[in-house]
Amino acid sequence: MAAAASQAPEASDAPAAVVPDTPRAWQTVLEHVERQLLEGSLSVGDHLPGERALSAELGVGRSSVREALRVLEVLGLIRTQTGSGPTAGAIIIATPGGGMSALMRLQVAARGFPVADIVRTRLLLETSVAGDLADAPHADLAPARRLLDAMDVPGLSPSEFLALDAAFHLALAEASGNQVITATMAGLRSGIEGYALAGLANIDDWGATSGRLRHEHRGIVEAIDAADAPAARSRVHEHISGYYAETLPDPT
Repeated sequence: MAAAASQAPEASDAPAAVVPDTPRAWQTVLEHVERQLLEGSLSVGDHLPGERALSAELGVGRSSVREALRVLEVLGLIRTQTGSGPTAGAIIIATPGGGMSALMRLQVAARGFPVADIVRTRLLLETSVAGDLADAPHADLAPARRLLDAMDVPGLSPSEFLALDAAFHLALAEASGNQVITATMAGLRSGIEGYALAGLANIDDWGATSGRLRHEHRGIVEAIDAADAPAARSRVHEHISGYYAETLPDPT
């Protein structure tokens, strides 16, 4: 059982052979945990192994483990608590999207869909979602707002920021209540993060770009709150197409 395994004592105090962290080492931890959740070897209520155990198992530094746990907590998949006892450590409190999104993620990974195709799909789906949310008086945007606040935290690396960015767009899809759109967006998430990261090399001033993205995110939510469907759709379209126009040649 996953829960039983996670209760086993961590590795001894002897230094573990850990390779130096790469810029995306935290992503290795994130994908490892998410894969176990999708496969069912981890489930709601289970404890994750401790930082030292995950560091030794995956060959990354403990700082990368902490970064991954922070992202998982913001995404609402785990809860962390300090101290000792049965409630201490990182506990699974939710699982990612089910079979359809998992299948889509596998397709994205295996086939490497063209960036332009994914961008066009996002424009179609997400502009529709934004308009629908603006027309829905009781849409729950609390998870999206929490992600906006998380993106305001100083010191985020570009990869952390873009992971939260992708999660924000997924949260809007989830708020729409359309399960097919939500599953599709969840399945595309790794592809979205992948080419968003690839475009970083073409950004001269990440501070200015990230500030603009945060402002645009807030503008989308403001339009939804104001029940202004045309503005919500327009702002989503400009936000998605603008980033890729800046970072990738001829994205759409």
